[in-house]
Parts: sequence; structure tokens; C-alpha cells
Amino acid sequence: MDTRFDTVLEAKGYIDLPIDPSIDLIAEIQRLKKEKNAVILAHYYQESEIQDIADYIGDSLGLSQQAAKTEADVILFAGVHFMAETAKILSPEKKVLLPDLKAGCSLSDSCPPHLFAKFKEQYPDHLVITYVNCTAELKALSDIVCTSSNAVQIVESLPKDQKIIFGPDRNLGAYVQKKTGRDLVLWNGACMVHEIFSQDRINGLRAEYPTAKFIAHPECEDHILAKADYIGSTSGMLKYTIENSADTFIVATESGILHQMQKASPSKTFIPAPPNNLCACNDCPHMKLNTLDKLYNCLYYELPEVVLPADVIQRAQKPIERMLEISERLGL
Repeated sequence: MDTRFDTVLEAKGYIDLPIDPSIDLIAEIQRLKKEKNAVILAHYYQESEIQDIADYIGDSLGLSQQAAKTEADVILFAGVHFMAETAKILSPEKKVLLPDLKAGCSLSDSCPPHLFAKFKEQYPDHLVITYVNCTAELKALSDIVCTSSNAVQIVESLPKDQKIIFGPDRNLGAYVQKKTGRDLVLWNGACMVHEIFSQDRINGLRAEYPTAKFIAHPECEDHILAKADYIGSTSGMLKYTIENSADTFIVATESGILHQMQKASPSKTFIPAPPNNLCACNDCPHMKLNTLDKLYNCLYYELPEVVLPADVIQRAQKPIERMLEISERLGL
């Protein structure tokens, strides 16, 4: 391999080579997909142009399910690092690519595995459930992985006397506690995107649009969730906007999901819930690191590639597969 890639990837996290401005990027990406037997998986929080070129768009549960069953040789993951790691864990024999290695996650960063391991030692009789938004190393320390789509159901599927540690998201954990009535030991982590919504600005929008439904992701803080007409995962929120008769929705999650909501219900109005800064909507800076240019170079050069130690893959597979088994059994 050309050694210039090592230097570039270490410094920037992505292949920063010029692209012929005359080429049709979308057509070339489609051609490369066929040539390399590649599949593009994209999260709802990606830019709309990336969502539109993806073979599958979904939330963490759906993306995990797709990564586990794809027959492609190459998985190009348009998302953040922990998502690409999950794909590699579920399909270790496949090449997994991520357009920008620096596309991280504030929630994942809030739970360093070595600190969580010490935390876990304090509760030796507890089963560990971790939200999928975490590193492969943290998954390897877990008994079951969950997503916001299935966290409540997974906890409810366990015996009532089972003691549980839940991490790394304290807000999702608190929501699961409230829904299940279970006493969970929570790790004190959070997602920057879901913790900066402004209650005052949301109240202002609700006064301006009195018939609008306010919907929120369970990673939001409790005072935001307390005002919501619906609380659910990204895919759950999308389904709600399709099925609900309201014509206007105020949406408290990363603004990328609004693209799919608008495509599914073109006659409805979708308003991003505003953060407590000067911005009109709430974007994840990590998700938005991915661009069409980076995606093209990633597929063309088949770099950056996500590689994990075999022992981490082996240990992390079990809690993820347990999540998928429970989800399948519950019809999720």
C-alpha cells in the first residue's frame, strides 16, 4: 500500500486526494458499488445526499440487522465510528469502510472502557446492558447491547430480580427506568446533541404552532421528554410522523432525520427543535464529517478500513447477538 495513505489517515482521518470535478460523483459511486460488491449503510443523521445514495438507511438497530445479514463483500458505513465497529463485529470476514475515521461520538467518548471496567467491578452481581453508542471494547465488557428501539423491551425481558448496570447514556437509562419500573445502576454519560435542546425555545415553537406534535428521542433530558407527545427511537419517530394525522411536528433529535420524514410525508411540516445556542437546528458534528467526496474516495481506495483485534470481536459479538436474538423474538 502507498505509505502516503498512512500519513494522511493519521493526520486527517480520511483520504484527502483530489477528485476530477468533471465526474458524476453519484454515478461513479454506484459504479464502484457494483464493481466491488459493496453496500452503503447510512444512518438517518447523515446529510440528505448521502442518505439518497445509500442502499439502506436506518437507526442503530436496523443498521446492525443489515450489517449482520448483508451478502456484500464490502460494507461502507456512512455514520460514526462505533457503528462501523458494530458492522465489523457482526461481519468480521467483510471489509468495513468508514469515510472519516474522526467521525466519533460524544456519548461513546463519555465512557472510556478502562473506567467502565472499574465501575463494573463495584457491582459483581449485576448484568451489564450497554447502549450501542459505545466502543467495541465497551461492548466486549457487556452482557447485552441495546438500542433506543429495544432498550425498554430488553430490560423487560429479564427476570425482575435481575440487577442491571445500564450505560453509557444516563438519559436513556433514566427513561428505561421510568418505563420499566426497574432500579438500574446508571453510568453518567450523555450525547451532546440531545442535551442542548432549549426548553424555552421549544415552548415558543409550541405556542407558534399550537396543533403541532412535539416528538423526542429518549436520549434527551427528562425535562424535554416530560413535554413530548411521543418519545421514541429515530425509526420510531419516523413511523409516528407517517401514521399520525397531525400536519406539523416539532422534532427533538438530530436534524438529519427530517429529510426522511419530509420524503415520507411531503404534505406535512417538520420543524427541528432548537438548541440553546444561536442555531436553528441541532446537528451532530461527527455525523456531518462524512461527505460525498469522502465517501467516493473511501470506496475508490477502500480506505479508511475499520480493523479490530480478533479477541475484541469475539467478546463483543456475544452481547450484540443476544440483542439481535431478543429483538427477533419480540418482533422488533
